[in-house]
Amino acid sequence: MPLTTYWLEHAWLDTNVEPGVALTVSTGDAAAGSPDGRVTAVRTGVDTPPPGAVVLRGLTIPGLANAHSHAFHRALRGTVQVGSGTFWTWREVMYNVAQRLTPDSYFTLARAVYAEMALAGITAVGEFHYLHHAPGGTPYADPNAMGEALIAAAGEAGIRITLLDTAYLSAGFGAAPDRHQLRFSDGTAEAWAERASGLKERDGVRIGAAIHSVRAVPADQLSTVARWAQDRQAPLHVHLSEQTAENDACLAAHGRTPTQLLADHGVLGARTTGVHNTHMTDADIALIGSTSTGTCMCPTTERDLADGIGPAVALQRAGSPLSLGSDSHAVIDLLEEARAMELDERLRTRTRGHWTAAALLRAATADGHAALGWTDAGTLEAGALADFTTIALDSVRTAGPVPRLAAETAVFAASAADVRHTVVGGRHVVRDGVHQTVQDVPRALADSIAALRG
Repeated sequence: MPLTTYWLEHAWLDTNVEPGVALTVSTGDAAAGSPDGRVTAVRTGVDTPPPGAVVLRGLTIPGLANAHSHAFHRALRGTVQVGSGTFWTWREVMYNVAQRLTPDSYFTLARAVYAEMALAGITAVGEFHYLHHAPGGTPYADPNAMGEALIAAAGEAGIRITLLDTAYLSAGFGAAPDRHQLRFSDGTAEAWAERASGLKERDGVRIGAAIHSVRAVPADQLSTVARWAQDRQAPLHVHLSEQTAENDACLAAHGRTPTQLLADHGVLGARTTGVHNTHMTDADIALIGSTSTGTCMCPTTERDLADGIGPAVALQRAGSPLSLGSDSHAVIDLLEEARAMELDERLRTRTRGHWTAAALLRAATADGHAALGWTDAGTLEAGALADFTTIALDSVRTAGPVPRLAAETAVFAASAADVRHTVVGGRHVVRDGVHQTVQDVPRALADSIAALRG
């Protein structure tokens, strides 16, 4: 099996920054049944690059995991920043974009979006996918054409994907889907499960499930989705308590909070991640923690939509692992998401230091990968998937601090613009800030978004 040695000027090894690290990785051998490149050896104290080594200057960290993405929302950037409004007015603009997408145009857009993620150091994405059918709800000849377009797009952009195929059956508690939502709905959870079962895992691809929200899946069908994920030991994600209006409607319909409703129907658990978890009672937090249900925070979207600041500290203390996502892609920058989680909590509490830089990096790497079913990724150690990214320490944002503070510099000063290299499965996807297969990512984004304006 081919081996490559990378010499890392500085590397974050879980808790500390080490200078001079030699990382030997396999590049994978699909013919031999081992397509995923892995780290085979890690040597510290290597002061100079070994002969033939690929030199990565800066701070190398495990690849970032974007645990919550809606790829087509990238077309909304800028457009939805005009004027004022709420989540619900933003949603109408989002629906209009969704109506224009086809499998071909979604592939083109998603490939550009995932390439932007690779440029930002993201090596795995959790795509919360609910745009299943043609306008009006008619299935495509291949019922999973839209999902397959996303899988193909991630493959061409060079990153791993967990396709979280999403059940979205209702416009609200007891309400039929509206005209926009017909594209999302399979009619029943059983029909959703039958269609989703046609999706197959492959190299670089995991298949998971999602419940869009308690308002979008009737209570008596929640357990069908949960069982589907349980039978496959697959990740299960759900938008949870993002909006107070949803909480109020759930209390009116069922006499309990969304978290309590999910618990009653067997949705919570160690393979489940609640996305946002913003407006939670103390009892909700205890339920999430006691079941080891994860929490995916998306601070830039939660701020952009004026959703609120979720109780991330309390959730983690209760036992909920934290991950991060860029969600609506107001920006695609996992370093910003990590920083924002801490800074938002500082504003809320008027105290500093709720998470160390190392804890925030773990949320963006190992814990994010675990939430997406990639438990063998997110660390720089022998046996792990050879997915990592290098952040410049000599840009105008990062120059100055001593190298031992490189993790703090990365989290609290760097941005996606400082990513120099991204390696996935031992293969260079981004080299010196240039994507190796999507040559002009800005143009690809501009053209694919312009095509949706009609």
